[in-house]
Amino acid sequence: MSILVFAESSEGKFKKVALEVTSYGKKLAEQMQTNLVVVTAFVEDTTPLAKYGAGKILIGNSDGLKTSDAMVYADFLVAAANQENADVVIIDSSVNGVFVAPLVAAKLQAGYASNVVALPNSLSPFVVKRKAFSNKAFNNTEIKTATKVIGLAKNSFGLFENPTESSVETFSPDLPDGRVNRTSVETASGIVTIADADIIVSAGRGLKSGDNWGMVEDLVEVLGAAIACSKPVSDLGWRSHTEHVGQTGKQASSNLYIAIGISGAIQHLAGVNSSKVKVVINTDAEAPFFKSAEYGMIGDAFEIVPKLVDKLRTFKAENG
Repeated sequence: MSILVFAESSEGKFKKVALEVTSYGKKLAEQMQTNLVVVTAFVEDTTPLAKYGAGKILIGNSDGLKTSDAMVYADFLVAAANQENADVVIIDSSVNGVFVAPLVAAKLQAGYASNVVALPNSLSPFVVKRKAFSNKAFNNTEIKTATKVIGLAKNSFGLFENPTESSVETFSPDLPDGRVNRTSVETASGIVTIADADIIVSAGRGLKSGDNWGMVEDLVEVLGAAIACSKPVSDLGWRSHTEHVGQTGKQASSNLYIAIGISGAIQHLAGVNSSKVKVVINTDAEAPFFKSAEYGMIGDAFEIVPKLVDKLRTFKAENG
């Protein structure tokens, strides 16, 4: 009996979400009075996992894991779950996680709860709290199967240090050849990604032109934030589709989400509602976004944003 966590990495380093699922797994292991095992791939420094409670760490290095094939990763996690006799498998809700988790559940004949935001409020029956209706509500879901798969919603649980002495083992199960293969990888350096960002600055058609994004980029730079946009902006070609957040784009689950010149259509709100604090800047006092935001500024973004950037730069200079 154990808890198994999948810790996702990129270029040999753990993503923030990997530490969050490890924190969650440690708390759940304590709640269930069992052991926590963390499985990952192609990572040399496992110190961060030990810092957040991983008692045992399995490191995969099979060639099949170098592909982007979700089926291969599902087989990898199923093999780890079977070896460790795992009762609960915890996977994050990243782009990769939402593909892998259902496959793992199917192969283990396990019940699967996605978008989980808290530890179980009951172990017998096993009941977890989940986001529902495009993050507008919560429900309590009972998982009845002996083995359970949990998809942890990003930025819902937090990070909790729990230094633990860890044992590290190489884990090389037999894996099938991937049905897809990476032929090339393009990476952007020196930027904060939407998936990993604590702060996201997003803008919409209120900026009037793709030539007016300089002030948004200045705000992103001073805050150390990720940059994003609404769907109409990406459709118009003002910004890349990789920056589009919303129901049909990337999900924003940041601690702070700043929306500039975005009215707040339901499709956009569905993708950003899980952000903890939302700030809206808009000239239209009746914009729907104001009803969902914690803070709002009614006014011209072309006047407000440059002043905000200046104030933040002054504050940083005075406070180191």
